[in-house]
Amino acid sequence: MENENKPIPAESPNKSLTDRIWDLFASVKLAVVIFSLIALTSVVGTLLEQNAEPEKNIQILEKLFHIGHETAHSLYGVLDQIGFTDMYRSWWFFSFLLLFAANLIICSIARLPRVWKLAREPIRPLSADLIEKVSIKRALTVKGKPLQAKELVQSALKEIGFKPVAAVSEEAAAGDHTFQVYAEKGNYSRLGVYITHLSILIILAGAIIGLFFGFNAFLNLPEGETSSVAYKDRGKEIPLGFEIRCDNFEVEYYGQSDMPKSYKSWLSVYKNGKKVKEKQIVVNDPLTYDGITFYQSSFGLVPNSQGKGIIILKVTSAGGQSQDIQAKVGDTFLIPGTTVHGRISDFSPALSIDPSGKPFTYDEQLKNPAVFIDFSGAGQTTSGWILKRYPQTGNLQDGNRVQLVDVWGVEYTGMQVRRDPGVGIVYLGCIIMAVGLFMSFFMSHRRIWVAVSEDKSGSKITVGASAHRNRATFENKVDKLVSILSGGPKGGNK
Repeated sequence: MENENKPIPAESPNKSLTDRIWDLFASVKLAVVIFSLIALTSVVGTLLEQNAEPEKNIQILEKLFHIGHETAHSLYGVLDQIGFTDMYRSWWFFSFLLLFAANLIICSIARLPRVWKLAREPIRPLSADLIEKVSIKRALTVKGKPLQAKELVQSALKEIGFKPVAAVSEEAAAGDHTFQVYAEKGNYSRLGVYITHLSILIILAGAIIGLFFGFNAFLNLPEGETSSVAYKDRGKEIPLGFEIRCDNFEVEYYGQSDMPKSYKSWLSVYKNGKKVKEKQIVVNDPLTYDGITFYQSSFGLVPNSQGKGIIILKVTSAGGQSQDIQAKVGDTFLIPGTTVHGRISDFSPALSIDPSGKPFTYDEQLKNPAVFIDFSGAGQTTSGWILKRYPQTGNLQDGNRVQLVDVWGVEYTGMQVRRDPGVGIVYLGCIIMAVGLFMSFFMSHRRIWVAVSEDKSGSKITVGASAHRNRATFENKVDKLVSILSGGPKGGNK
């Protein structure tokens, strides 16, 4: 029987150059070679950080090959000239992708007509000799005339999920009641591999569109500031077409530790001076506007920001009067309902106490912020550090309380900024690939022929079947069919 995997005939010495080129691109061996080249170069592109500062990759090469700085610098220069530091936009990598796509298209075109013919060709009755030659064969006898057995066969085929078609033999006119019932399913499942090929081409197209018409950048945006650009790894500005502002940023830590539990940013988008969108973003919940997506990726303290941020305090008098205060280092405030003044004289982003009792800043990040406040008035003078993580440090002896709520304007939110116009095409390709793979691995073209002829003891039934894949599963179906037929009018296996 015809098979869609039949090899392409060997090259003829009289073939034209065009035919030879066509045969080359229709070769599976070429596909293996091109795919291997793409995989090997991608390994190098994975090891080297793409579009990064040269010093980063030089350090990677030093550690990877255990070589000196000068040698690594020279090796980096060679790789940079070849294009491995921006590999996915290099002409040669793009050429590999085009060759792979061309090979896939020509391989499919060369084989698809034969497969399409098999899928479209309706099932026909087979002669007794051909039924004996199919891959799956069963035989049994049942009592009753062929016409009765024919009805039994049709009912049994429907029970196992097939729509039967019946044919009368040529000898029927001569009184020899011989019938053949046949059916098929999944004839278009043979196209699964070509649907998968199509999905690969769609995914490649989406990736190329994203590669050349999109960008992958970053933006470190301080609280309260606005930016209309993002930046690539080498400092290249990427215009956004709108402005984005970080209204606030907040980090939550595990208990009293310095391990971040979550961090989130409150962002606003402005277009032509008007706010058009706002959203709180966290990891895996980005903001998207005008095709550009902002992912929460990092955070940090703005350089040289000490003393410049806004310190937010909640001040409560012993009598219960409360007030929220915003101030900076050097500012003075009054506890409401009292004559007690406080002056903020110092700030630390991460305060700790050494064994001798001396305070010190142990980190540049805003991990354990604290303010040093001098209090005066009501006949007393006192001073000390008030820590956000330990609110009890703000309980004064006279019953007044000062709580450090936040320090605003000293942190930045680090965001990955990405525009990928091809991502929808890639998703479409993935859906089509899932369909193609399902058809290729879980479906098959199954055909079954059941010949019914008159026998001395009743009716002889011969079953022949074939499947172009998953034969063992189909054999179970055939065995179920035989079991149903055997349960007919006192039938039995033969």
